[in-house]
Amino acid sequence: MSNSHRQIFKSTALIGGAQVINILLGIVRTKVLAILLGPSGMGIAGLYQSATGLIGTLAGFGIGSAGVRQIAEAAGTGDEDRIAGTVRTLRLTSLLSGLVGMIVILLFCRRIGYTTFGNDSYTFGIALMSLTVLFGGISAGQWALLQGMRRLKDLAACEVIGVLFGTIASTTLVYFLRERGIAPYLVAVSGFGILSSWWYARKVRVKAVKITVREIAKDSKGLLNMGLAFMVSGLLVSGVAYLTRVLISRQLGMDAVGLYSAVWTLSTLYVGVILNAMGADFYPRLTAVSSDNAAVNQLVNEQTEMGILIAIPGILATLTLAPWVLRAFYSEAFMPAADVIRWQILGIALRVVSWPMGFVQLGKGMSKLFMLTETVFAAVNVALLFVCMKFWGLEGVGISFMFHYILYTITMLAVCRRISGFAWTRRLLLFILAACCIISIIMLAIRNLPFQQGTLCGLVITGLTLAACCFGLQQLLDLNIKSLILKLRN
Repeated sequence: MSNSHRQIFKSTALIGGAQVINILLGIVRTKVLAILLGPSGMGIAGLYQSATGLIGTLAGFGIGSAGVRQIAEAAGTGDEDRIAGTVRTLRLTSLLSGLVGMIVILLFCRRIGYTTFGNDSYTFGIALMSLTVLFGGISAGQWALLQGMRRLKDLAACEVIGVLFGTIASTTLVYFLRERGIAPYLVAVSGFGILSSWWYARKVRVKAVKITVREIAKDSKGLLNMGLAFMVSGLLVSGVAYLTRVLISRQLGMDAVGLYSAVWTLSTLYVGVILNAMGADFYPRLTAVSSDNAAVNQLVNEQTEMGILIAIPGILATLTLAPWVLRAFYSEAFMPAADVIRWQILGIALRVVSWPMGFVQLGKGMSKLFMLTETVFAAVNVALLFVCMKFWGLEGVGISFMFHYILYTITMLAVCRRISGFAWTRRLLLFILAACCIISIIMLAIRNLPFQQGTLCGLVITGLTLAACCFGLQQLLDLNIKSLILKLRN
């Protein structure tokens, strides 16, 4: 089992490291552009992205995410003809989706510009942004190829290089052109993304085969069926985010929306990097063994174990140091959100547990079931938010998120048991119970003890948990950390 755990840890470290670099580059780019453009310029950039982003999502039809599954499934068979046919179909459909999105924007650029900005001064900028939709569609196919074939080093390098050169190009364009450079800089970022993904995707050698129109149509049908599920999921996420902010603004005011945005960003940052990094390898691995329920269940259990051991120390630190984290990233004005982020982080902990189970439906190609569960829980999310804010005000925002993930975890456990016979192993169950107990103790200490004593208690428990998680990782990975340190010193 240690070999599988090593693979999970290696892929998480590789992709997670690339994402951390990208986040840092993104912070630098945002800071520089904010200085050069000011709030109004950043607002224009945001409107450009919002105006074309929805069309890009609809035209993309989830092909990138669905393509990962199709490629991984084909690669799992070892059939070179099938792999080649799937790759060719993916590239063709990605190109067509990008072209459709670009054409729609070009046809309606004047209307989109007027609706978004209230005048037609930005029509040319909107038309130029059509290139980002084309580039995004093609890039999605190339990224899916790399991820589906589990070319993780190429995937990490592609991500960092694209963002690095995109940052250099965007800051250069805005420095010389100021506001006139906003649309070109967004195109440049997208352009370097497609160049970097093309550079690495071309290294994937597939057999040269001739495929008929009927075969392309058959493969495309499966791709689009799965893509629809991903598109619906993406639209639901965007819709829930929008409705959440509307509900908070109407019930609690605009200041509360700002506090919620800060809480959401900080509570999901650390765990988001970990889960995204794990997903880069976990999803194609799960798809490749999707027909073997025993292998699926083992992989989900192993992934959850690693997720808990890596994520829990960061979750506990955020729980304990919430006021300082808010002050460090924002200002003292955001301190009232400390209790909200603590409740929110409890939901994030459950997200770590439920996240691998959510992939089982996707790995098995159960697109209709996936859309059903996503739609139901989007509605549950909004309903819980409405009710909890009535009872607990701003704090209810975090409480509703926790309740949402309690229900989601229970449901996913039942769904996975039904479709693959899944159950948590005894060891994983002990991990989950231990994590719940530790989080509960820290939460009780912070809420009931004097501020300094509660914080000290939380820090001590967090330190002990970090040591225990390191020991657990050492056992799972079959590593001798002491000997590794001595090797590095010599």
